Parts: sequence; structure tokens; C-alpha cells
Amino acid sequence: YRQLHTKETRLSKFNQTETKAMLGSYTKVLFVRDPFHRLIATFLQGMGITPSFSDFVQEVLDSGMHNSSMAWKPLVSLCRPCLIQYDYVVMFGFLRQELGHLLLRAGLPAGSLLPELTDSQVQWTYRWLSEQMFSELSAQQKKQLSRFYRWDLAAFPFSSSFLSD
Repeated sequence: YRQLHTKETRLSKFNQTETKAMLGSYTKVLFVRDPFHRLIATFLQGMGITPSFSDFVQEVLDSGMHNSSMAWKPLVSLCRPCLIQYDYVVMFGFLRQELGHLLLRAGLPAGSLLPELTDSQVQWTYRWLSEQMFSELSAQQKKQLSRFYRWDLAAFPFSSSFLSD
């Protein structure tokens, strides 16, 4: 399917038979991250030009599902996990462990190719940041965010997410 596939071709441009055959010929890896952590990262990277995290979250909520940026759009709407059977789902926060396994499965020497990842430090930092940022939000914003990301929270095991009920 290389001749049919170019950088600009979307999967939706192929018919069902071509899509199934093409996806079957690839190892499909999905990298997922807690949606609240994605919001924090986007805000900290300066994509949110508002002065406060609460204002940024309100912009996200006001943009709605269809006008939202890919930086904070729900993962389910971007990667279609209900339609595509991924071979691996790698959770941010467990990258060292999961990438090592993935490299071994691919027949590559995992130890020499992986950068030094300190997952426990990343998890602790995001836990602390999440607590700080979550406390800035109103009860209504918290409820709206949980609703905005409800399908991500249902599809992936983000059990410790601040957005989980």
C-alpha cells in the first residue's frame, strides 16, 4: 500500500478493504497520556496564551469538541481506538518499562537504545502539578472537563486522573 499512501493521505480516504489490509500490515502503537496532564503540558508550553490555568481551561471548554486543538482534543477522537486494534498501548509515566518491552518484541536491544527515563520522578512531578492546577479550577470547570474527556477516561486506564469520578 506504499504507492497509495503519501504523507498527506488520511486513513479515511481508503475504502474498508484497503484500510483493513493496510492496518494489518503495520505494528500499531498508541501512546496515551492522562488528558489533564496533556492540558497542563500544553499550558506550560505556552500554547495557552491566557494568564491563568483556569482561563486556559475555560478557553478549551469554550472551543468545544469540533474546534479544539489537537494538543488537547480527546485522544479517542484522534486515534479511534474503537475502530483500530492497536498492538500496543503505551502509557506516559511507564515509558521506560513499556518501551523496553516494545523494543524487545521488535527484536532490538532495549537497553542500549533507550534514553535514561525517570518515570517515578515524572509521575511525582505531574501528581504535584495536577494538585496545584486542579485546585485553581472551579467546581463547574472540573465537571465540564470530566465530561469533555469522558471517552478518554472510559477507554484508557487513567484511574489516578484528577478528572476521574
